Amino acid sequence: MLKNVHEFGKHVAIAGFRDVKVKDVDAFLEKVRKVVSGDVEVQFFDAGLVASWRHLFFAALNALKAFRNGENISKRLAVEILLYASAQRQIRKATEVLGMKPGLKEVAVLVVGDQADQVVGALEAIERLLGGKRDDDVLELTPEKNAKIRRVFEISDAEIEAVVDGKTLEQAIIDLVIEKVALLATER
Repeated sequence: MLKNVHEFGKHVAIAGFRDVKVKDVDAFLEKVRKVVSGDVEVQFFDAGLVASWRHLFFAALNALKAFRNGENISKRLAVEILLYASAQRQIRKATEVLGMKPGLKEVAVLVVGDQADQVVGALEAIERLLGGKRDDDVLELTPEKNAKIRRVFEISDAEIEAVVDGKTLEQAIIDLVIEKVALLATER
C-alpha cells in the first residue's frame, strides 16, 4: 500500500511479510542501510501487534506532525514512528513492544520518503533481504491477534463497549489503538 501524504510532501508505503528469516536483527538492519537510499526512512514492526495498515499509517502521520511542530521525542523519523505505533514514550520500551526481534516470522514494514519511486524501490530492496513472502494480510486484525493487542495497548472491555456501536470487535480495537497512538502526542 502506497499513500501520498500531501500535507507533508511525503509518500508512505506499508507492507506485510510472512515466513521471514531474520536471525540477527542488527546484521539485517546493517544490510538494509547499505541497500536503501538515505532519502527514505524505514521501520520494521512485529506484525502480530499491528492492528491493520491504518494503525501504522496514523502512527506515521503523528510522527510527521511531531517533527513539523518540533515536538518529536526522537531525532529520527523512523524511531518516532515506532514510538507512536507502540504508544510508548521510551525508545527501548517501544522496541521491546513492537520492534523487530530475532526469529520473528511475520513482519510489517513502513517506508517514508519524498519520492514515490524511492519509497517503492526501498520496499522492493527490503523484500529481497527479508527472505519471506509479501503478504499484507499479516497486517490485518484477526481473532488470534485481538487478545494480544488488547493486552499490550491496555484496551478494556469498557473502552470497547464505548466505541463498538455498530462496528465489529476488530474495527473497535483498530479505532482504539489509533486513538492510543494519537494520545501519545498529548503526553508531553
